[in-house]
Amino acid sequence: MRRFLQLLVVALPFVWGAQGAMAQHHGGHHHHKGGQQATAAYTVGKDVNQYGLEVSTVPLKAEAQDGFLVLYNKAADYRIWFDVRVQTDGAMFWGEPEGADPIGDGVSIRRARLAIKGQLRKDWYGELDMDLANGVLELKDAYMRYDGLRNFEFQVGNFKENFSMQRNTTSRYLQFIERPMATAFAPSRHIGVQAKFNIPVIWAAAGLFFQPVEDAEVRANVEDNNKDFGRGPGHSLTGKVVVRPLYKMKDASLHIGLAASYRTPKADMSPSKWGAVRISSRNATNINRKKYLDTGNISDVNFEMMMTAELAGHWKGLRWEAAYLADNVHIDGKAKGASTKHFYGIYAQAGYLLFGGRQHYDAGGAKYTRITPGRWWGDVELCARFDRLDLDSQGVYGGAANAWTAGLNYYVNPNIKMMLNYQYVKNNKYANGNGKLIVGHDAAGAPTTDPAAVDAAKGSVGVGYNMLTCRFEVNF
Repeated sequence: MRRFLQLLVVALPFVWGAQGAMAQHHGGHHHHKGGQQATAAYTVGKDVNQYGLEVSTVPLKAEAQDGFLVLYNKAADYRIWFDVRVQTDGAMFWGEPEGADPIGDGVSIRRARLAIKGQLRKDWYGELDMDLANGVLELKDAYMRYDGLRNFEFQVGNFKENFSMQRNTTSRYLQFIERPMATAFAPSRHIGVQAKFNIPVIWAAAGLFFQPVEDAEVRANVEDNNKDFGRGPGHSLTGKVVVRPLYKMKDASLHIGLAASYRTPKADMSPSKWGAVRISSRNATNINRKKYLDTGNISDVNFEMMMTAELAGHWKGLRWEAAYLADNVHIDGKAKGASTKHFYGIYAQAGYLLFGGRQHYDAGGAKYTRITPGRWWGDVELCARFDRLDLDSQGVYGGAANAWTAGLNYYVNPNIKMMLNYQYVKNNKYANGNGKLIVGHDAAGAPTTDPAAVDAAKGSVGVGYNMLTCRFEVNF
């Protein structure tokens, strides 16, 4: 595998160069028709930059496109814009069993995103995206992309793996305040390289990915594993195929997706936990910081094999989505009592625009995008969801939970969105936050964190509770 990765890294620049040459030879730029004529239609100026070097200049126009500032010159194939998102959340909780750990209400800046995106000359795109939520800096998307070969895109940097539709849907266009618990299996952003193929009926992506880029702790772990033990970052091979049989219909879509990901342990774990995998999730809330569902560190992992099957669609104002996700954790055969752990999650959700609005499918990203409201004052979307996550398998008791959620979204305009969610969640007796949280009462009636000691005759088994959450969101 190491030899394969070395050859891939060496060959990649030559492959990209050859593809660019092929595209120019065949005149193939699928989204820049008449590019040579357009280039001749603008005047190139000259100037001197801050380093004393002569540079070419072109004039730019400025527009507010649905409230987003865009600077562009169409003839020069140049476009740069800013993407800012602020989400302010609040939540209250009630109904947890007597004797359970108390749950605190709270407010939070869930996201404070600042992104700069640019179409940089013909066929090249770049993006830098950061999050400043609650005063903590975190790098999000940071990548470059080449799309000069017909029906293909190639990108390298830090970005989301194409595995789960729900994970890859931007938080701007989520139907609920938080993604379902089942997306605990869905990989998010990692450093990697990816190729994507897209025609109306079929969409496919495949990529090679390494460690995540999240915060100072993750970076320190990667560096310590490399410096002190000579360990690489670990790698993942992720692929996805989507079939869209209704692509000719204007007001409807059908998305049938299958994805798989082969994953070795990553160097973002501390050196003392090398070779371990840990899966955890909150109950679809970011304000209640308790992670009832937590496997703890699963040691001696050889590799993980993740899979998902998803079905989604829309018809006019109705949008629905369902998926099954699984994570099979394969333990090294030399480890004592080695057995493969099988974890899974499911969710099903739907939303309907009540005042004549239209849902829209993003064919290029194989996911759903923003709505078109049905009234001059916007539109209201009524949503419902069921989701389940099960982390109990083969001697690992990370807990399981079911959640039922109802949501109401008010789309004021392309820049303002307000959300209200009610959720009831029920955790089982193994959902004790890796031994830290109370899950019931023992035979003597005392609260206990030990699932084996829980006596059902002494009260509730597992923690169930209600939550009411709201979000105020601005995008510009």
